[in-house]
Amino acid sequence: MRSYGLILLAIVLALYCCSATAHNGEQPLSKIAIHKTTLATTVAARIRASPLVLGLKGQTSEWVTVKFSHPSPSNDDWVGVFSPANFSATTCEKENFREYEPLLCTAPIKYQYANYKNDDYNKTGRGSLKLQLINQRSDFSFVLFSGGLSNPKLVAVSNTISFANPKAPVYPRLAQGKSWNDMAVTWTSGYSTEEAVPFVEWGELEGPQIRSAAGTLTFSRAHMCGSPARTVGWRDPGFIHTSFLKDLWPNLLYTYKLGHRLYNGSYIWSQSYTFRASPYPGQDSLQRVVIFGDMGKAEADGSNEYNNYQPGSLNTTYQLIKDLKNIDIVFHIGDLSYANGYLSQWDQFTAQVEPIAATVPYMVGSGNHERDWPGTGSFYANMDSGGECGVLAETMFYVPAENRQKFWYKTDFGMFRFCIADTEHDWRPGTEQYKFIEHCLSTADREKQPWLIFLAHRVLGYSSGEFYGIEGTFEEPMGRDGLQELWQKHKVDIALYGHVHNYERTCPIYQSTCVREAAHHYTGPFEATTHVVVGGGGSSLAKFAPLRTRWSYYQDYDFGFVKLTAFNQSTLLLEYKKSRDGLVYDYFTITRDYRDILDCAVDSCSKVSMSS
Repeated sequence: MRSYGLILLAIVLALYCCSATAHNGEQPLSKIAIHKTTLATTVAARIRASPLVLGLKGQTSEWVTVKFSHPSPSNDDWVGVFSPANFSATTCEKENFREYEPLLCTAPIKYQYANYKNDDYNKTGRGSLKLQLINQRSDFSFVLFSGGLSNPKLVAVSNTISFANPKAPVYPRLAQGKSWNDMAVTWTSGYSTEEAVPFVEWGELEGPQIRSAAGTLTFSRAHMCGSPARTVGWRDPGFIHTSFLKDLWPNLLYTYKLGHRLYNGSYIWSQSYTFRASPYPGQDSLQRVVIFGDMGKAEADGSNEYNNYQPGSLNTTYQLIKDLKNIDIVFHIGDLSYANGYLSQWDQFTAQVEPIAATVPYMVGSGNHERDWPGTGSFYANMDSGGECGVLAETMFYVPAENRQKFWYKTDFGMFRFCIADTEHDWRPGTEQYKFIEHCLSTADREKQPWLIFLAHRVLGYSSGEFYGIEGTFEEPMGRDGLQELWQKHKVDIALYGHVHNYERTCPIYQSTCVREAAHHYTGPFEATTHVVVGGGGSSLAKFAPLRTRWSYYQDYDFGFVKLTAFNQSTLLLEYKKSRDGLVYDYFTITRDYRDILDCAVDSCSKVSMSS
């Protein structure tokens, strides 16, 4: 019996391992054992970077050339980019069981193997790399290592290069305010409030401009909950500023630029941007919404690449930029940057999405890779945030939540009501979040906002993801508890989720039963909610369970995103597009009148009296 018990325990542990890691996005920088670095410098090895000064014309990103030579080259040689350039200035104590002492407490912001596009490197010991740098408030140096990522040996250090103004305001992120006619503008700079006053200058396109003050936030290493965020992944975040542009006219085009007034009277400016104000709640006009989860970030220069990150993340970003004139608002429902405690990657992420986020509201949700850390109040006691415990996401992006530590909120956009849940906090009946969800759904004015959408990171509805299949739940455990009655009662049209890195669409479903057969066109009264998994934004893909359930109508193991188009108050279109080509691979429409919303569905109406 004892051996049988041990075998059973091994099986359980194996299943736990699969369920815990199958969808776990790995941060490429975590592969580098920087704390094990040893010195192996030699005068015969050299590395140099050019140009010395970047951003002379105000650019926030530029390409640099790094040339290097090594007398004893090997396939394991690699180049790390460090910022600040004085990367060995601090050391940290051992933080948890994953690390060893002593620690060199600075991970590079990116890396690339020396033989990347240098086919003769092993023979000649000479090579060069083209790397893209973004303005990150400090200077840069480049280091040639041997010994691979697991046993790095520092061979040579380059000269220092820098942006002309490392502190410049960069990477604006728009978001809906708490009122439909407010727009929040958040950006990053190197200027504290002791150095400069932050503001946004804005107004109607070609009209008079006004200035709105901005608030400033930052945080320290002490705000991080664990390693690597407190140790090798720590990097000074600079200052995050948010200004609110109020009393906007619906659909009007506005221009804005970020400003800092230095105390010597001079001004620092960003480039100019434009955005279109949100439609009035209930406004009957064309409205287009993009939704996806789990995108992460990638490098256009091919650095930091493994686990098939780059094709998905960059392709999703490029497709949205390409179609930006046909997008009004974006929802990224959790697992944003996959920085996982390497703070430099948040700058990389905000730079990657800037062309989108500076132009349309970029609304975010909280995922396990933003929030989860043991002993910090997250619903799941894992280490997926890398010690960030929500601080980065809550500070880098604005959301119209009553408390940004509780990342649930509602936002109205024209004919849409969006209810965004925070799956890293308890959502079950009786909790504060459950009351929020119920209130958000119940207060939607379906005459004016006929399209009711529920968004969450983890799959609280239905998914055929392999790790859910292994658990036998086909959902986040306890996911549907109490919620499916709310979705049905308040007639939620579509519920969308991330977390599972693929695409899947169900039939209109209630209590695990298809109330209506899945189709491409639905007309007439509401019958049940359609659940859509759209977690293929860019992070490594997740397999489907081998068992194909009856309610799973369409599955796709690929990167992609969803686009909702409300043509009017009677017709809604959902399209699933692949990131590699932007083409539509799945779709359905809902067509109905207002009386169809009023009509009763299963468990959606109170009992009716027979008296007249």
